[in-house]
Amino acid sequence: MIRIRSALLCTAAGIVGTGTAQAADLPLKKAVPVEYVRVCGAYGAGFFYIPGTDTCLRVSGRARFEAGTIPNPNRAQSQGDEYQSRGLLRLNLDARTQTGYGTLRAFVRAEIASRTGTLLASGTQQRIANAFPAFGQDTFGRVQNFVVADKAFVQIAGLTAGRASSFFDFYAHDYELIGSTGGSDIASTNLLAYTAKIGEGLSLTLSMEDPMFRKQPVYAASVATAAAGAGLASQFVVGTTAPTPVILTTDGGFNATGVTFLDAVQRARMPDFVAALRYDASWGSAQLSGAVKDVNVGGFIANSAFGTGGVAISNAAAGALLAARGVRSGAQTDYGWAVQGGIKVNLPMIAQGDGFYLQGAYAEGGILYTGYTYLTGSYLSNLTPVQGASFQQYVSDAVINPITGKLELSTSFTVVGSFLHYWSPEWRSAFFGSYGEVNYKRGTREAFSLLNGLIGGATPANAFTNPAAFALSPVLRNNAQIIAGVSLIWSPVKDLDIGIEGTYIGTSVIGGRVADQTRPITVNGLPAFTVSRYDATQIRMRVQRDF
Repeated sequence: MIRIRSALLCTAAGIVGTGTAQAADLPLKKAVPVEYVRVCGAYGAGFFYIPGTDTCLRVSGRARFEAGTIPNPNRAQSQGDEYQSRGLLRLNLDARTQTGYGTLRAFVRAEIASRTGTLLASGTQQRIANAFPAFGQDTFGRVQNFVVADKAFVQIAGLTAGRASSFFDFYAHDYELIGSTGGSDIASTNLLAYTAKIGEGLSLTLSMEDPMFRKQPVYAASVATAAAGAGLASQFVVGTTAPTPVILTTDGGFNATGVTFLDAVQRARMPDFVAALRYDASWGSAQLSGAVKDVNVGGFIANSAFGTGGVAISNAAAGALLAARGVRSGAQTDYGWAVQGGIKVNLPMIAQGDGFYLQGAYAEGGILYTGYTYLTGSYLSNLTPVQGASFQQYVSDAVINPITGKLELSTSFTVVGSFLHYWSPEWRSAFFGSYGEVNYKRGTREAFSLLNGLIGGATPANAFTNPAAFALSPVLRNNAQIIAGVSLIWSPVKDLDIGIEGTYIGTSVIGGRVADQTRPITVNGLPAFTVSRYDATQIRMRVQRDF
């Protein structure tokens, strides 16, 4: 037995020895070196090299909680909400690579949020598909979530292509928490732009921008009151046409007796063209922006003409009546434009970090370029400035004059100022205010009033047969809005903000009074309660951590 064990051990030893000798004759494989993440200092703090590449990447983001209230004395149906809150997540990726053409940059930002309550649950964002709502009995219009590609653009050699902030914008609510003042602030649009440096600190940008994010609807009188079906909120009504009336016949006096309808939906027929001349220096910056956009409507809607008592008028008869007045084609395009100037001044002589903005904008057929509707809401032609307000603002880019059948552009302007002051390195406040107006061509309301007997409440009472009621109608009234606010923000540690902001919102009609829609009582056919302005306040607090 001992001999057998010895033999086995000797055999095993021989095998091992042979294997070792053969292994020594084979080439050795080198271990793959581990590439650790390296800091990239070429583009500032926070960048690192993506392993295996020469691309530098920075990952950043934000977590935010907000809550607020806006007093609402109106307890009518679907009104009365006051509380609002939001939780928001933001993730940023900034990738940069050095090339023979300069720095190649790709930047993406995603925002995900859940928000509730008036003003935070935004009808504006739903109307441009940036948010989706809850549909419960108690939650519809009050609970809303969104997942948005807020930014996704490429930059190289002066070119910017993708989803980015509009190059028209300047102040863009830089110092505000809520962002209520009048002023252009299109944070996300699709664009193709080129920026050239033309001097020390001076640059010129030419940009083609998506027109759909700057189209405030042409006023469509026939859908202003009847667009929503039973139980369906008007913000979800998306018609293939937005019929607006053109008069065919009158009774020889001041009443329309025949009418047909024009398709007032604006199509995307060309991009908006934007130019911005900007100067940056140690003392601050300044910018002059300009934009041109098209305002368009479709043709006449077939089989839409009718007369007194709802009697149908044939297409041929309607065409003949229009031709007799020189109106041959409903489809038409006009060109709106806007100009804006702004300046920012750094004020370190007061306190480190202090600054002041002053900005003004004017537009014809381009309300969203002046930002007049930024607080009230956009992409509707008429809406209340805040929930439960006494009257509606009319904020269309244009109207179709029902007598001439021609596009008439509205005009608007805003002026905004904002001052940021650091009381100490940890405490700061912003003081801000704006004023704006929107105006329609003289005689437009009178023209629409001829239709009151056929169309009803979407037009003013007849200006000639019922001037008292006409004077109190809010339809297409020139209006103004003033906003003022102040904030207090505490930053106990770097990148953490805990703040509160209060704003005042005053909305008024320019000249005269209008019916108070929250108290619809009439005496002898006239409103018993009238108003010339509506005042509201909003308070919101925020806890935010950036990283």
